[in-house]
Amino acid sequence: MKPAPPSFDWSHARAFLATADMGTFSAAARQLGLTQPTLGRQVAALEDELGVLLFERLGRSLALTEAGRDLAEHIRDMQAAADRAALMAQGHSQAIEGNVRITASDVMSAFVLPPLLSDLRKQAPKLGVELIAANDIRDLMRREADIAIRHVQPDQPDLIARKLKDGAARFYASRDFLASRGRPEDAAGLTAYDHIHFGQPGWMVDHLRPLGIPVEDSNFPFGSENGVVAWELARQGLGIAIMWDRVGDSYEDMERVLPDMAPLAFPVWLTTHRELHTSRRIRLVFDALAAFLA
Repeated sequence: MKPAPPSFDWSHARAFLATADMGTFSAAARQLGLTQPTLGRQVAALEDELGVLLFERLGRSLALTEAGRDLAEHIRDMQAAADRAALMAQGHSQAIEGNVRITASDVMSAFVLPPLLSDLRKQAPKLGVELIAANDIRDLMRREADIAIRHVQPDQPDLIARKLKDGAARFYASRDFLASRGRPEDAAGLTAYDHIHFGQPGWMVDHLRPLGIPVEDSNFPFGSENGVVAWELARQGLGIAIMWDRVGDSYEDMERVLPDMAPLAFPVWLTTHRELHTSRRIRLVFDALAAFLA
């Protein structure tokens, strides 16, 4: 007989998440309108319920343990799901309608986001979504988009940004390419192969050399600033390409090169205007993106 799962009190979860975000019990208590002892007891109760230590004390501040970081990510997903459910429940009296424009990279727009749009269509039939495949954060500042997905943290004060889980990029090549050229045995061996660049061979060289891959500009005979085109060049057997494993692993004709090599981590930032708090349709899409990309 399986043991019963640990109990879970949502008020304790809220206290924990506020403490994780604010860094101290006192600041979190002010945010939630609680006394500091009450909030401290709720966090301690959550630790007892789950049987793990969530915070370590660093002077007057608190630092999340590894278990705390993992839990915070899951609770944020739960909060986003609860918010979406509440929005949809209200939809009978106040329909969510209108258009939301999302700007994201061409790769994410083409290969990652379409399934989410299908789900949004089912949740909010009157909602329209336009994808703007671009890499310029100024699209958001000029109000040419409502939400941006980027790999750098925005610093404009009029924007709200949420850091999501880092993505993992790996080296890929077509099976035919590897069958004819052979497979490299280590990172240094990658220099014996042609690679696909994403518009800037020099940038690729500068990025890969510190990783122990001493490539030259001559290693990048083909490429494109358009990520979809660059990926297709790799699929046609013209060289090795770096791609988010969420995309690369979905293609049966592509194979990981050096599969045991540590992935190249890259940040994923979700950004919108401060009107996130006043626009129901933007809030719905923003939270759906956060849960989907996590």
